[in-house]
Amino acid sequence: MKSLMSGNEAIARGAYEAGVLVASAYPGTPSTEIMENFSKFDGVHAEWAVNEKVACEVAAGASIRGARSFAAMKHVGLNVAADAFMSYAYHETNGGIVIITADEPGMYSSQNEQDNRYYALFGKVALIEPTNSQECLDYMKYAFEISETFKTPVLFRVTTRICHSKSVVEIAERKVFPLKEFVKDLKQRLMVPANSKMRHPIIEEQRLAALRRYSNTCLLNTVEINDTKIGIIANGVSYQYAKEVLGNGASYLKLGMTNPLPDKMIKNFAAKVEKLYVIEENDPFMETQIKAMGIDCIGKDLFPAFWEFSPELIREKILGATAEPTYTTDAKAPLRPPVLCAGCPHRGFFFELGKYKDKIYFNGDIGCYSLGAGGTLNALDSLICMGASISAAHGFQKATMLSKATTYQKVFGIIGDSTFFHSGITGLLNSVYNNVPFTTVILDNSITGMTGHQENPGSGKTIKGEVAPAADIPCICRACGIKEENIIIVDPYDLEASKAAIKRGYEATEHFVIITKRPCALLKPVIKQRAKLKCQVNPNKCVTCKKCLKSGCPALQLGEKVSIDGESCNGCTVCLQICPVHAIEKVGE
Repeated sequence: MKSLMSGNEAIARGAYEAGVLVASAYPGTPSTEIMENFSKFDGVHAEWAVNEKVACEVAAGASIRGARSFAAMKHVGLNVAADAFMSYAYHETNGGIVIITADEPGMYSSQNEQDNRYYALFGKVALIEPTNSQECLDYMKYAFEISETFKTPVLFRVTTRICHSKSVVEIAERKVFPLKEFVKDLKQRLMVPANSKMRHPIIEEQRLAALRRYSNTCLLNTVEINDTKIGIIANGVSYQYAKEVLGNGASYLKLGMTNPLPDKMIKNFAAKVEKLYVIEENDPFMETQIKAMGIDCIGKDLFPAFWEFSPELIREKILGATAEPTYTTDAKAPLRPPVLCAGCPHRGFFFELGKYKDKIYFNGDIGCYSLGAGGTLNALDSLICMGASISAAHGFQKATMLSKATTYQKVFGIIGDSTFFHSGITGLLNSVYNNVPFTTVILDNSITGMTGHQENPGSGKTIKGEVAPAADIPCICRACGIKEENIIIVDPYDLEASKAAIKRGYEATEHFVIITKRPCALLKPVIKQRAKLKCQVNPNKCVTCKKCLKSGCPALQLGEKVSIDGESCNGCTVCLQICPVHAIEKVGE
């Protein structure tokens, strides 16, 4: 049967058809939909883990037991999972295990553009890269076969265009495999130094050698000989772009297994073409190794090492022609910078927080609240990675204290609920343990918001919608050592309460925690509950002072007078509280 699927949907389907029993992931663009789709299948365990390290460890545990398993994450998530990934790579796996990394050339929703193929080289494991949705499905099956045949974890790398582009896929029935027999074997699975020391030579001399032989003969790497004046070695979506531009005017070596590289196949292909190009997004991962084989090729001296490629780029770089326009118009879409949604519970708190921008250093985190840095709010000053808001605030505050600096003597670490569960708790525990007094702000909107409303330990539901215990953030803070009197919970729609909480946090001499509690405005129950609640402007009272616009709410519109888009507004009343002349009224209650 055929179906139209995105790469993420096809990966989930491939895992299901391959007989996966256990899967764990942390949501992150562009990987999120993999687990969302896998969770729809019966007879499998699918879960949102608190972070990527945990997801990788869950998959490893299932693999040890003899079940097929996978963990999925975006590229920076593999940094979090690296300890488990690199360590489990030394094990002799039992059930097949695949670690899916969704890289993001172009950084549309990420803080960096790292190329995770190096993790396969670093970890000495097999690396698989599909070029379309059908291969996403098929290659997942190959990945589990490779994992079990060669007793290795497999890194399955996709990129944004592969994840989100759709194409027709042939689907099949699920194959259910019995658990592989579990036999206790300390030399294979207990990586204390004595055992890991023995495992390393086996991995280098036996596993990698066997994988390289397989790479040179497997169906994942294919040659297409056409015109031999131009030879293309490409992977992932780069192969599709090259094929679209050059067609039969070039010969191709399409690499679906890129670690270990098929050295013999590459040398044979290079000998058949006059001019060899290596086309790969981001780093010269393949090019560097191909040149080390003594093969002359053109790669990053022609193609950029950053951002996404396109057919137009390939055409320009290889054929020397400018891109052929796909449409003819001089019109350009207006810039639309990302902003917090209308009615976002973070807006009111950030509005009040921004008033301290000259006194407080705001250390932010990964989530939709990172948008508090932009527009008129100005309530974030730095952002590193998941969970770093609290830990980096700790370091900033301590350096300020020791140097006796006279500016920014107070720092706030600002984090969301899902990110707090992901990797913020340890930072808070560390700060309390080391007696560093600053203020942690936990913005609890009861969901993992920026990636599309995934459940988390505080939401009270699993990925399958089953009821689960909801983690209690104030209790966690108390367990970390925060005093009861130093924890305050506020409704961020209430500007006076937010203002008072921020003042207390600013004046506190001990570690202080502010928890804002209000569910995301776009959650379906919230939309239903607040459907009739609106704010509207009385034009007879409005003096067009524009102070309400400083909230940055996209529902506010400026003409001769300020007006409010009733379709966007949910009656949060932040603008009403800001208005100095009481020209904004709440209706619909």
